Amino acid sequence: MSLRQTGFHSRTAALGATFVEYADYDFPAHYGPDITEEYWACRRRAVVMDLTPLRKVEVSGPGAEAVLQATVTRDIRRLGEGHVVYTGLCDDDGNLLDDGTVFRFGPERFRWVGYTDDDEDWFRHHADRLGLEVSFRNSTDQLHNIAVQGPASRDIVTSVVSTQEGRPSVSDLTWFRFTEGGIGGPDGPVAVVSRTGYSGELGYELWCHPDDGPAVWDTVWAAGEPHGLAPLGLDALDVVRIDAGLIFKGYEYEGAEDPFEAGIGFVVTKDKQDDFVGKAALTRRREHPTQALVGLEVEGTDPVAHGDAVLAGGETVGLVTSGAFSPGLEKNLALARVQVGHADRGGKLEVERADSAASPLGATVVRFPFYDPDKTRPRS
Repeated sequence: MSLRQTGFHSRTAALGATFVEYADYDFPAHYGPDITEEYWACRRRAVVMDLTPLRKVEVSGPGAEAVLQATVTRDIRRLGEGHVVYTGLCDDDGNLLDDGTVFRFGPERFRWVGYTDDDEDWFRHHADRLGLEVSFRNSTDQLHNIAVQGPASRDIVTSVVSTQEGRPSVSDLTWFRFTEGGIGGPDGPVAVVSRTGYSGELGYELWCHPDDGPAVWDTVWAAGEPHGLAPLGLDALDVVRIDAGLIFKGYEYEGAEDPFEAGIGFVVTKDKQDDFVGKAALTRRREHPTQALVGLEVEGTDPVAHGDAVLAGGETVGLVTSGAFSPGLEKNLALARVQVGHADRGGKLEVERADSAASPLGATVVRFPFYDPDKTRPRS
């Protein structure tokens, strides 16, 4: 099967990207032999990354709010127009199926952004079950997106977006808000601009038609050059998101974990009055947890990997979900799902690497997110 290309492919290729397959797309993995340079660009200046493989579903009609209210863990009735919320989809047993964001464009118009094409079928199934009048449209092929992240991102994005009349300016956007405007001027390609990201930094995402991808990229790149803007690939992004304690489908959850076990229990609105898929199970599982996602500082500098065993007293008590050596924190870090009895901060554990016959590495349970744990930077 041939891989799909994003609307920004010609630009990332010209910058020397090495591509890998990701979610059916030919996707930039890195831009040089040392991803540390990409990491530092994100933390100190600004980066631009292609996030097009995210799946988008337009949800509209009289029953749009009701179907989302019945299927996601957040209280969508509280979501204002022009706002975005991060949430989860769970099955009847409370297992996390996907995590993603919901954009609200109006009383009857929303957009879901997640990781899998199965989400659209999930929404359709429950709309039919509830007899709701809803229209669904998969817009992944018509809506490609880049993220501009880092301390200089506001200066860059503000300089290239001319917002439409009646829309908030980029400089007025607070965290998890969005606007619409022309890129490069009022007559430029139209894009949705959201103050969202996956880096732990101040950042924005620009969502446009793939035909406009090259023009959008070129405009952002030109505006970013004075700020030291650099491209970011998937490999460096993985280190950045582990630093920031951000989860990844297939790693922090694999189908049998609830949001609490996946480290995003905050997406389950505790006082949501309306019923939603998995609500009863999540109430039970919240009250009787068996596992928790924790942060680990691991001895040595060789990163541990997904699936490595976490030990206490020689007994397996969990597994590493993600691991990376952080250049910024100068620490060997891991996210791990462990039995709740071993989740207390300061606890001493060990990590047994699946790819090594060496002795297990010592590890300490620490606060996470590791980087900017109070999220002051994306809120700034």
